[in-house]
Amino acid sequence: MVLKCVAIDDEPLALELIKNYVSRFPALQLLQTFEDAVSGAEYLRYNAADLLFVDINMPDITGIDLVRALTSKPMVIFTTAYKNFALEGFELEAIDYLLKPIDLKRFGKAIEKATDYYRYKTATTAEGKDESLYVYSEYRMVKINLKDIEYIESMEDYIKIHLQFDKTILTLMPLKKVLEKLPEDKFQRIHRSYIVPVGKIISIQNRKVKLPAVELPISDSYADFARRWMKLR
Repeated sequence: MVLKCVAIDDEPLALELIKNYVSRFPALQLLQTFEDAVSGAEYLRYNAADLLFVDINMPDITGIDLVRALTSKPMVIFTTAYKNFALEGFELEAIDYLLKPIDLKRFGKAIEKATDYYRYKTATTAEGKDESLYVYSEYRMVKINLKDIEYIESMEDYIKIHLQFDKTILTLMPLKKVLEKLPEDKFQRIHRSYIVPVGKIISIQNRKVKLPAVELPISDSYADFARRWMKLR
């Protein structure tokens, strides 16, 4: 697997650093670099790329506006000299943000995320996608092992994914959308506010699902799931 990359940055030294770093990773192939966003955007209109490195702050157009305008979006790693990332980047679901001057070890972690996510997107079998879930949280793509999920809770426009050892991940996504990303035989909705891993259900009694760490209600709309689960026991 080789990811075809494009880098856009108005700072020549920053581009040279990315060139140097990319050359150290056999999984990356650098197609082109651009010092102005307009030329980079024009290239991406007619040439497919798997991964885009793009500076957020450029004089002619911001990296965020550039990515937003692309019809066919590659995976994106934003680079920036500022610690406070633009909130507008949230909707673009960037793989990662790299703070300048970019450290090689930190660069490597971002590439690992990109390659993992690429494999996830291009998996051809259900088995390949059953192992993990990717969501956008804290301005970057986060990989979640499905076996670590205790339950998923709706919080209006957000969902909170409760993991083992009291860890949680908050992401902007409706419960219906995350359910579509999960294997149907392993996760079921039991309430307008909850999704549970079927394999972790200890018991169902009095319209409540008992899980290792919590007990959750079953609403009338999903009562059929309780009946089906009881028949399988």
